[in-house]
Amino acid sequence: MACLMYGVVFAQSSTFFTKQGSTMDRKIGTHFEIPAASLQCFTSLSILLLVPVYDRIFVPIARRLTGNERGITMLQRIGTGMFFSIISMIVAALIEIRRIKVAKDNGLIDLPNATIPLSIFLLLPQYVLFGIADVFAMVGMQEYFYDQMPDTMKSLGIAVNLSVVGVSSFISSFLISVTEKVSCRSKGGCWFTNNLNKAHLDYFYWLLASLSAINLCIYIFLASCYQYKNAQKDISNEDEESLSGRPLLPS
Repeated sequence: MACLMYGVVFAQSSTFFTKQGSTMDRKIGTHFEIPAASLQCFTSLSILLLVPVYDRIFVPIARRLTGNERGITMLQRIGTGMFFSIISMIVAALIEIRRIKVAKDNGLIDLPNATIPLSIFLLLPQYVLFGIADVFAMVGMQEYFYDQMPDTMKSLGIAVNLSVVGVSSFISSFLISVTEKVSCRSKGGCWFTNNLNKAHLDYFYWLLASLSAINLCIYIFLASCYQYKNAQKDISNEDEESLSGRPLLPS
């Protein structure tokens, strides 16, 4: 349950991030224009580049400091990913503030289809931060749900891990609907409109960052109370019990 908020934040990378990019300057050179959704590939690229760095550099260094074979525990890895997801939301909010400011300065607030003179690659940091968050959180969740499930329920653990993203998408849709209804009744205006220049995506990003920070605090508390399944210890106990039950051989 504590991982669902991470999935809510992750869902924004394929929705509002893309919508932001569609209003910005997407040209490379004179004639070539990239699709706004193409920046999502930088999240995958970040994961491909950073997973070897994590395994070959981070883990050996952390292992020396913590004495843990994995470098850091699985729950610490997930928590670190959650932290980076909060940073990505903060960065996204700051970039959205700048995007709106540039739109105002150029008189484009009332022109939803106009291209804001701001490079789409300004969104790159928030995509890369999502990639860093995935290296920690998503991989950590895969390890956790597989390693900590009972031996006869390993497949179910993988299914539970995959369901985190699916359930989080539903929660994200519900949160957007509620936020839209509440914000439209306020004096500040709707946070979501067809004209993104008049919307308040930055407010929504701040909301997600705040909810994620609260969720991270709850997660840290729950993680501190968690007792890891010790398979080796269980096997040893079973061996001792089996040995104690065996009849002694005559000498």
